[in-house]
Amino acid sequence: MGEKVVAGRFDLSDRQHYRDKLRRCLTGLERLLDEKRFDRPKNLMGLEIELNLAGGDGMPKMLNAQVLERIASRDFQTELAMFNLEVNIAPHRLGGRVFDRLAEELTTSLAYAHRKAGELDAGIVMIGILPTLDRDDLVSSNLSDVDRYALLNEQIVAARGEDFVLDIDGVERLTCTSKSIAPEAACTSVQLHLQVTPGRFADVWNAAQAVAAAQIAVGANSPFLFGRELWRESRPPLFQQSTDTRPPELQAQGVRPRTWFGERWISSAYDLFEENVRFFPALLPISDEEDPLQVLDEGGVPKLAELVLHNGTVYRWNRPVYGIADGVPHLRVENRVLPAGPTVTDVIANAAFYYGLVRALAEESRPVWTRLPFEAAAANFDAACRHGIDARLEWPRRGRYSGTTQVDAVSLVRDELLPLAEAGLDAWGVERADRDLYLGVIDERCRRRVNGATWQAATFHRALETGLSRDAALAATTRRYSELMRMGEPVHTWPVGLPEPVPLG
Repeated sequence: MGEKVVAGRFDLSDRQHYRDKLRRCLTGLERLLDEKRFDRPKNLMGLEIELNLAGGDGMPKMLNAQVLERIASRDFQTELAMFNLEVNIAPHRLGGRVFDRLAEELTTSLAYAHRKAGELDAGIVMIGILPTLDRDDLVSSNLSDVDRYALLNEQIVAARGEDFVLDIDGVERLTCTSKSIAPEAACTSVQLHLQVTPGRFADVWNAAQAVAAAQIAVGANSPFLFGRELWRESRPPLFQQSTDTRPPELQAQGVRPRTWFGERWISSAYDLFEENVRFFPALLPISDEEDPLQVLDEGGVPKLAELVLHNGTVYRWNRPVYGIADGVPHLRVENRVLPAGPTVTDVIANAAFYYGLVRALAEESRPVWTRLPFEAAAANFDAACRHGIDARLEWPRRGRYSGTTQVDAVSLVRDELLPLAEAGLDAWGVERADRDLYLGVIDERCRRRVNGATWQAATFHRALETGLSRDAALAATTRRYSELMRMGEPVHTWPVGLPEPVPLG
């Protein structure tokens, strides 16, 4: 939610006016769709990565403002907490050697940021959840010094009316409370954007929802929080619980959480924007001067500012995005499923797998979402977060058979999804060298049953066996992770454990 907002108080009239403006924005969006005013296909994709700042000891460093001042690039921005940054890569056209170009740009950007952070005895760590984070790090005083974060925290806390409860039962169990949304800052993610026409939006979004579990299974990289080993990908439960505006009574009534997988396949982008308005009260009822319907009547393109702002406070794992570029409106699917890291190669491999897969699935004659119940897709997502690469998923039977069956995630990916991703990348016009290199990374993770989460957990347990305390083992794992991340070889090649100490003399 990158809107510039000014901290302030809202009264009853603000909320009523905002609700009215949201409805006018929805009507404006409906008219734009009916009048076919959206951009033509450009095959554009974009990439954002949230990052952590940590010292040479592996511990978080609350220095994002100072590091950003030194980086001095608009490609880097603040994120929720002072140990977070975000890097944005400019949109690229899918095709050719796009993934190699992305890898080169990302490697250059991150190396530069790391050098600048080094001037403050800090470094960049690209990981789903920094294992060394402590509860004392995730407090409101460590939120970034930006009005919109303070205001968002204030409004979510007010809506909930009591402490947030974190309760994640995985390999171990974590239960604790928080007085702010600061624990959400532990979740550092990759966001993959794909610009699509309105006519293709529903198919691409449905495809993205169907494959979210497979993305997590091969890409999980967040097994630790506050010293506990939890789910293989602990970001989704943490994100949901740390932003949950519902006290227990509203949860018991079935009120939807703001961090949400969804509950149905869709037939139009409008469905998602309309649900967001219908189901979720405004958190930031800040109104724009624009009358979107008047702008449309005069032949202009409305910003739909209230709808865009509201949409940014509903945290779908695949989010609809409305934007304007060069005076022309467009729609994007924003895939928010993946954790950051481990390496640039791993991030680009995850991206290639996703973009190829959604292209192929969106064009199938018998789409997967017509054969897989939505509830099964949601259960798959949960299973993949819990078990990572060892998850079992429900998937439609192959061939002419009807119904679904349970299958190992690695078997599903290697036997069915990787060939689809290959065909999808071919359809985008991606060159074979890029396609084979990056999909080969996914295949090797599956063959070896290794991803960032399995490496972190195995290395942590190996460190415990050497006699280190839990905290020391987590710090040592983080330092080793950072070292291997910077060497750049994909995570399936990383040796498990800590390096042997070099003897003196």
